[in-house]
Amino acid sequence: MDYFEFSQKFPTELACIQYFIKIRYQYGVRCPHCASRELLYHRSTRPKNFTCHTCKNDFSIFKDTIFENSSTDLRKWFYAINRMSHVGRKGVSAKQLQREIGCTYKTCWRMLRLIRAAMGNIDAFKEFEAIVEIDESYIGGKPRKGNNRNDENGNPVPNKRGRGTKKTPVIAVVERSSKRVVAKVMHPNKEGKKLSGKQLLNVLEYACRRDTTVITDEFKGYNILDKKDCNGMVRLSVDHSKTIAVRLSR
Repeated sequence: MDYFEFSQKFPTELACIQYFIKIRYQYGVRCPHCASRELLYHRSTRPKNFTCHTCKNDFSIFKDTIFENSSTDLRKWFYAINRMSHVGRKGVSAKQLQREIGCTYKTCWRMLRLIRAAMGNIDAFKEFEAIVEIDESYIGGKPRKGNNRNDENGNPVPNKRGRGTKKTPVIAVVERSSKRVVAKVMHPNKEGKKLSGKQLLNVLEYACRRDTTVITDEFKGYNILDKKDCNGMVRLSVDHSKTIAVRLSR
C-alpha cells in the first residue's frame, strides 16, 4: 500500500480504531474482566475505551497489544507497520521513520522494536480445540476478625464452602493435549450472579473453537451447553460418585 492509498484508507485516527475493532473483534467486543458481550458502552469522547455494564469496569480495546499504554497517534503506528511490511529484509530504520512520521527517535525505535516482536510472536494465543476441561476455584482467605457474619440471635454464622462461599470464583479452561490454561475472574453480573450459564458460556466461547468437546462436573450452570445453539460444543459430564464421563447431548 503506497502513501496515497494509506491516506485514503486511514484518513483519521478514528478510522484506524474502527478498522482495529473490525479485525480484532470479528465476533463482537468482549469485556476482558467478565468475558461478557452484553451491554458494552462505547464512549464517543474516548473511542479507545469501552464500559461494561455487567461488571462496571472500563477497558481499552488495545489491552494486551503493542498499542496499549501508547500516546502516539494510531495512524503513525499503522503507517510504521505498513512500512515494515513493504521493505526489504533489513526493514526500516528508526531514523528514517522519525523523518517520515515526525516522532522522536526514541519513540520510533520503541515502535519498531514492538512491531518486530509482534511479527515474530509465535506464542500468541490460539483458541483451544478438541477436548478441554472446565472447573472453578474460589480465591480469598477467611474473614478478618470482626467481619464475621452473625445471625438474628447474635451467633456467628459459619462460612460456607464451595459454591455457597463469599469468596471470588475463578474459572479455568484447560486444553487436554497441550495443558494450556485460560483463567477468568468471574465478577458478578447486574443480578449479582457470578457463575451463571451465560457467563460460563462466554468464557468457553472466548477460549475454544467450534465443535470443542467440553468436560464439566454436574454443576447446573454448565447445563447451558446441552442446548443446540452453543457454538457446536459437546458436553461430557463427570459423575464424581462414579468418576466417569457421560455424554449428555447430541
